Amino acid sequence: DSVVLDIGGYQGQWTSDLFSRYRCQIYVFEPVTTFSNQIVQRFIKNHKIEVFPFGLGSYSRKDKIHINADGSSIFGTSNNCEEIEILDVKDWIKKRGLDKIDLMKINIEGGEYELLDRLIDTHLIKTIGNIQVQFHDFTKFSSSKMESIQKKLKNTHKPTYQYKFVWENWTRLV
Repeated sequence: DSVVLDIGGYQGQWTSDLFSRYRCQIYVFEPVTTFSNQIVQRFIKNHKIEVFPFGLGSYSRKDKIHINADGSSIFGTSNNCEEIEILDVKDWIKKRGLDKIDLMKINIEGGEYELLDRLIDTHLIKTIGNIQVQFHDFTKFSSSKMESIQKKLKNTHKPTYQYKFVWENWTRLV
């Protein structure tokens, strides 16, 4: 009965692996049209996996993403670009009526900073049991942004593992 958000679904492998183990409800967010369509086809007969063709961020907007396989990013430099939609994470969670998220996986190539800041600022971070995040080192400010978010997360969560700019997990304090 767990609720999981896979933010940055790419080809859906993480979702597939998680679902095969736990059979949980998974909401997948992938703004790149080709990738999103592939994920939809992959799970078309699975009613417990719902795919959304947009990203989540700190505010709703149209943006441009640079397509580069699993490194596609609004901060990229590829000439292969696509206009995407980003929705305010607070608005999406409230509209869905989610008062508890068991796991949120975030791998959004630089967008994790604004997303986590929004979740912290709106106190929605308190509704998330576990946060698996991959911070990305795109600018000279990436380390200080990551450290600032980690400091704020310590008010509601504790780290269970951390590999700098690879993966880390935070579990909610009881």
